[in-house]
Amino acid sequence: MDLKLELIILPVSDVDRAKSFYEAAGFRMDIDVTANEDYRVIQFTPPGSECAIILGKGVTSAAPGSTQGLYLIVYDIEVARAELVGRGIDVSELFHDAEGIFAHSHDGGKFVYPAGNKGQVAGPHPTRADYGTYATFSDPDGNGWVLQEVKQRAPGR
Repeated sequence: MDLKLELIILPVSDVDRAKSFYEAAGFRMDIDVTANEDYRVIQFTPPGSECAIILGKGVTSAAPGSTQGLYLIVYDIEVARAELVGRGIDVSELFHDAEGIFAHSHDGGKFVYPAGNKGQVAGPHPTRADYGTYATFSDPDGNGWVLQEVKQRAPGR
């Protein structure tokens, strides 16, 4: 059975402000439809992704900014970060974790989302291990995105 994640709904407080942010970040706008004054749907797809995001008015009851841990996997995190910064997006500096628990291990190691700054060490992973280097950014409401560098995906991915 294939289960493909296709869509994530992001709660935002100001639809036009969020639309401007995701356009600036280089996400492709797929639709912008207003059904009435209480319902508007905007769908964006990150470059190279098969999963899109929806934001709008009347699309979710979740609190604006409450979606966290949206991972964007990139081949070269320095290039991706520089492009986003060049587009006016406030992206953190590169970091890795002190204990190595965030980086996915090919031998069944565990993965833990790097919430907050606890355990973060400035700079890329010392050996530039796949799944080991991160940068973060947030949309204007605080929905949280994580860039993660992966050059060679784990088996079965």
